[in-house]
Amino acid sequence: MRTFIISLLLLNAWLIQAQDIPYQFSLEDAINYALEHNYSVINAGRDMDDAQKQKWETIADGLPQINGAVNYQNQLKQQVVQLPGEIADGEPGTFVEVVFGQPQQVTATATLTQQIFDGSYIVGVQATKAFLSFSRNNKEKTDLDVRQSVVEAYGNVLVAQESVLISERNKATLEKNLYETKRIFENGLGDEESVDQLQITLSSVDNQLKNARRLEKITLQMLNLMMGLPIETPTVLTDRLEELTQQKITPGLLDASFNIENNVDYKLAINLNEQRYYELKLAKSRALPTLNAFINYGGLSFGDSFTFLDQGQEWFGFSTFGVDLNIPIFSSLRRSASTQRAKIAFEQAKTELTQAEEQIRLQLESAKSNYTLSIEEYDTSKENLELAERIENKNQIKYTEGLATSFELRQAQTQLYSTQQEFLQSMVDVINRKTELETILNQ
Repeated sequence: MRTFIISLLLLNAWLIQAQDIPYQFSLEDAINYALEHNYSVINAGRDMDDAQKQKWETIADGLPQINGAVNYQNQLKQQVVQLPGEIADGEPGTFVEVVFGQPQQVTATATLTQQIFDGSYIVGVQATKAFLSFSRNNKEKTDLDVRQSVVEAYGNVLVAQESVLISERNKATLEKNLYETKRIFENGLGDEESVDQLQITLSSVDNQLKNARRLEKITLQMLNLMMGLPIETPTVLTDRLEELTQQKITPGLLDASFNIENNVDYKLAINLNEQRYYELKLAKSRALPTLNAFINYGGLSFGDSFTFLDQGQEWFGFSTFGVDLNIPIFSSLRRSASTQRAKIAFEQAKTELTQAEEQIRLQLESAKSNYTLSIEEYDTSKENLELAERIENKNQIKYTEGLATSFELRQAQTQLYSTQQEFLQSMVDVINRKTELETILNQ
């Protein structure tokens, strides 16, 4: 018993420790995980399953259908019918009150129906192929959107984490400067304005640091949500921002061949055209006759009391075969108006397809331009950061030696902090702009 208790305690300790182990994700790992666990991806997969079921539902409408029915009637007060008295040897002009049948009866039937011809059914079956294609393309678009969202969320976390590190270093440097300046002022070798200037800068950087820590938590929660994890899940990112940026700089992508038929938005526009085409065919099919056949078999039983389940109860069988032919003749031009509306919608869809094609080509050129600009801004901001660091460092030395004022030092520091944030933003822009271009190219 003691060994069993010890084993339970060790197992519980191991489970608690396992719960504290964070998930570790590279960017590709995060994308792959999201493509299986993201909520929208899961539901898009269910939509595909639903489309398959809807396809069979449509097909089954034209296959044999068997339905059963049971009807029970209990005439609590039977209807009386008056018949001429002569029937019962009565006097002419008199009537005899007669009750027909027994008060209780049960009818049980089974009916087989078969659709022989229905134009709308034929169109419906043809349209299921287009609907399945739409479901697949919608799933593909969902995957691409989720991939792009994960890339953006991953980059935002990296930017927030880098912002925290940079703000911590800036704060440590400022605290050191402020401490030294206070000592100089207390010894009567400096002025109070220098202390105040550094205190203002330190307060601003401290607020930036607090905000960066809050953003780090929020962006990490957003990434967890995009991946389909509980937002409080401990998650560690293994990619570094600058290394990831370098990986995303591939100018050869700008020369990649583009086949618009691979673009998912174009595929969805094609699906809309197909849908409108089948709607037009469906409207035309309503002018065609429909032909259906049926056969049934049933039994009928009567009684003064409910004895229909007893052995030996007498049942009377019956059976019917029939064919229904429905021929549309005149609808006061209603069907014609419906067909014309469907034709107009089809023409609109064709125009929208042309518009979508041009918009996609424009989006491609815009995405290429934005990607090129992001790379250029990354190179520029990297050079600017190096310059800003040198300027700030020189002003630190000058300030220490009394050759620069606290105002000049604060200007150099503010310029450095701004350039640091621009550099971080330029890196995440490279990552996001490449993802947008890849999405349009469907790579």
